[in-house]
Amino acid sequence: MIYQPLGVVGVISPWNFPFTLTLGDVVPALMAGNTVILKPSEYTPLTGLLVERVFRESGLPEGVMQTLCGYGDTGAALVDQCDGIAFTGSVATGKKVAERAAQRLIPVLLELGGKDPMIVLKDADLERAANACVWGALSNAGQMCMSVERVYVEAPIYDEFVQKVVEKVKSLRQGAERRFGEVDIGPLTMPKQLETVERHIRDAVEKGAKILVGGRRKDGLFFEPTVLVNVDHSMQIMREETFGPVIPIMKVNSAEEALQLANDSIYGLAASVFTKDKALGVRLARSIEAGNVCVNDCITNFAILEAPYGGAKQSGLGRRHGEWGLRQFTWPQTVVVDRFGLKRELFWYPYNEKVARWVAKAIRLLYRRGWREKFSAGR
Repeated sequence: MIYQPLGVVGVISPWNFPFTLTLGDVVPALMAGNTVILKPSEYTPLTGLLVERVFRESGLPEGVMQTLCGYGDTGAALVDQCDGIAFTGSVATGKKVAERAAQRLIPVLLELGGKDPMIVLKDADLERAANACVWGALSNAGQMCMSVERVYVEAPIYDEFVQKVVEKVKSLRQGAERRFGEVDIGPLTMPKQLETVERHIRDAVEKGAKILVGGRRKDGLFFEPTVLVNVDHSMQIMREETFGPVIPIMKVNSAEEALQLANDSIYGLAASVFTKDKALGVRLARSIEAGNVCVNDCITNFAILEAPYGGAKQSGLGRRHGEWGLRQFTWPQTVVVDRFGLKRELFWYPYNEKVARWVAKAIRLLYRRGWREKFSAGR
């Protein structure tokens, strides 16, 4: 088997983690033998130019990796001209990329949105689960595709878990950072993210949710870390990607109910399960419709670079990282070489009576009753 490079790969990268996520596609595409044209997000164009500079100063030949800044029409031009596309962004835009790529039948790698569930069972280590919940939901102010965006907690430990989460969220420091380590939660990236967070919280409160901490916009692009309870799946906060510092927590009566709710989503990027029974955790993980699942941890999947990373359902197509991530940017070619050098294979033309007798004997040998029974038993 030979893996041939696609040719020219177009990488359309996002505005959140624009350096890391860009490298995650550019590096394997180059390693697979392709050239790359990068279109960074219109919100983070200088990061794209920085990536190009890194490769140029590392000795990559001129033109092998180029940056093309622009808006949606620039990305559309890449889909129309390149031999393969890697796109990270929203579901809506990802569908447009896939539809346009389908007109040319070129391969696409899509990492799209997530509404990632966390399941906390009644036997879980609540201190670890609460710490993971706060970190997994609020890192980068919640602006991660793998952020914990909805939490399902079994009833016997629900109150204690919520109390721990609220206490931890209240202790977080938010503001502009002058020196590393001064604050925990930074701002959102752009005004439209603030509007989305406010809209989701407003919808939830109008439908009966209760804010235990946070819930308000602050100066600039800051939004208070927020914990919501009394939530359900009629609310946008439990169904649409929020991409902000919000933790909605829902009480459930059983692991089965938590699993059903976790799968009640168009998304399937990541999930996490917390329980001291690791075998049960793995069984639940295998039943969750998500491409990446952690047991007693969260978000870690992305950092295990040898493991494939990607989504199920409307969270994307294809996989980053590891062997899958390299082969994503190739097309497999099967090459068969003659072994014996005969002048003519037995089944080549012309056919004759001798060949017919040989075929008949072969069929009787392969399909005699004893062989069939043995074969059936083996299956």
